[in-house]
Amino acid sequence: SGAVATLGKVVIGTVAGDIHDIGKNLVIMFLQGAGFEVIDLGTDVSEDRFVAAVREYKPDVIGMSSLLTTTMPAMGNTIGALVRAELRHSVKIAVGGAPVTERFATQIGADAYAPDGGAAITVCRRLIGK
Repeated sequence: SGAVATLGKVVIGTVAGDIHDIGKNLVIMFLQGAGFEVIDLGTDVSEDRFVAAVREYKPDVIGMSSLLTTTMPAMGNTIGALVRAELRHSVKIAVGGAPVTERFATQIGADAYAPDGGAAITVCRRLIGK
């Protein structure tokens, strides 16, 4: 089949209302370099698109990025949408971006916070159990 074994599958995107992608793209490069399969949903990703991506790709982890304090609530809204879709239990959620903190991640019910690309590798390995 030619399939290459990966550490796991990560769906990543910048949340609704936010068009910043440099940090997200760096995280993707770090994760791919470490052996993860990454599906990039791009920027300004709606909660519905995250939900659809979980259904379609069945990732181990969702990564959400936000660079604006005004778009941070979209992270919590997306987690809420996954709960309503009865998909929250099936995927781990990691969040990051300049204004995002460990405390915020905990408040919205994310599984982890990654301050940068290097940390994202450690976080995703831990969430997947590798």
